[in-house]
Amino acid sequence: MVEITYYTEKGLQKLEDELRHLKLVERPEISRQIADARDKGDLSENVEYDAAKEAQGHLEAKIAKLENVLANARVLENNNLDPSKALILSHVRIKNLASNKEFTYTLVSENEADHKQGKISVKSPIGSALLGKQVGNIVDVHAPAGIVKLEILEISR
Repeated sequence: MVEITYYTEKGLQKLEDELRHLKLVERPEISRQIADARDKGDLSENVEYDAAKEAQGHLEAKIAKLENVLANARVLENNNLDPSKALILSHVRIKNLASNKEFTYTLVSENEADHKQGKISVKSPIGSALLGKQVGNIVDVHAPAGIVKLEILEISR
């Protein structure tokens, strides 16, 4: 099953830049390391050669995964979204009903999540609980410490 993933333009550009770096910088570097190790002689006992080949395998797997993600990535246009619901790219202000603390999060794709910047994945426990909800809704978030009740105070784009 192909999973379409939605990104901001900036998030998609970051993935494309990473793929370009892997292909144009890291791939040639590993090829050089393999060639250098090969020049040292007997490959059957050449630890450097084995390490470089293993690194090449990991790199190629990473490149293939990133290419697959990019092939199924779409840029999400903010103006096409229902502003009354918490959706990807929404800024959602919530209140923890147990502690009365308020938080504001931006709902983003998994690859764009950055908790320090207040960006949480729509697949995280909080993100998935907020998706599709409206201001005034109280959601139950299943966290490791138990169920946390959050009230949605505000949704903006």
